[in-house]
Amino acid sequence: MNCLWCDAKINIIVHWKNFFLPDKNKQICSTCVSQLAFIGGSICQKCGRKYEGGICKDCQQWSRQFKYDPLERNIALLKYNDFLKEVISLWKYRGDYVLVYLFKEHFRQLFFKRYNSIIKNALIVPIPLSEERLLERGFNQAEALAHLLISEHVKIDTILIRKHSEKQSKKTRFERIGSVNPFMAHKKIRKPVILIDDLYTTGTTLRHAAKVLRTKGCPAVFSFTLARS
Repeated sequence: MNCLWCDAKINIIVHWKNFFLPDKNKQICSTCVSQLAFIGGSICQKCGRKYEGGICKDCQQWSRQFKYDPLERNIALLKYNDFLKEVISLWKYRGDYVLVYLFKEHFRQLFFKRYNSIIKNALIVPIPLSEERLLERGFNQAEALAHLLISEHVKIDTILIRKHSEKQSKKTRFERIGSVNPFMAHKKIRKPVILIDDLYTTGTTLRHAAKVLRTKGCPAVFSFTLARS
């Protein structure tokens, strides 16, 4: 098996723990893994970025801006470094869908570790693209990540609809935070939700989605993202 990114040979080591079921999920070589900046140690309890001291200043500002923060917390797998930026550029903007499998092993491991206690009762909701953006890209990167998590207890629901607007990547931080909520929900929801997205930048997109879900009866909204910038 070869690495999906650099095409280097991946050697699967068979030992007594995986003799009968060898690990076939590895899609990325050790050299490429070493370039991924995994978030670990002390993190902000709200947004998941590496942070010492509980809740970071950005999240404290969100709490001051809202009467209540509609997003309980975000967990992120990776820091958004130059290597990941290059990978996501090819995957997300140039339509190389298969690259999502680079993250499968680590993405699933962290998700089931951090959200194991609520998975059976929660719905997994990927952040949607507008119809125009979906036509432009060919696939929704958040849905691709959500499908990596499919298991007996993971239920994916596309309850959210997104109106077309200017790309978030073209907006300044101030413009993102002050942007109009582009989401709508097409039904009531009475279960906790875990939103899935590729990148947490300011947290605006996830909080817009969380706010809509809360108005539809959702008791709690969490999120899980591939990266935290």
